[in-house]
Amino acid sequence: MATTMTVKGQVTIPKKVRDALRLVPGDGVEFGVNNEGQVVVHKAGHRAAGKVHGTRRDRFEAARGKAQVKWRTDELMALLRGAD
Repeated sequence: MATTMTVKGQVTIPKKVRDALRLVPGDGVEFGVNNEGQVVVHKAGHRAAGKVHGTRRDRFEAARGKAQVKWRTDELMALLRGAD
């Protein structure tokens, strides 16, 4: 399996490898080099912090919350646009 590295040093992990390691979006991967000079890829020991839904991490969970101030839409729009 061959892949091409981007100018930023990024590569796509081939689907066969993702499937074999049971990787899903949000999973970490660890790279190493064994004694023979071969690159070894492992699924990272733990997931990034955050709420997990099923097997996938919800990337928007950290941004969710409730506003402490009760705004009416017209008041908020006036504040954001500047009062005329």
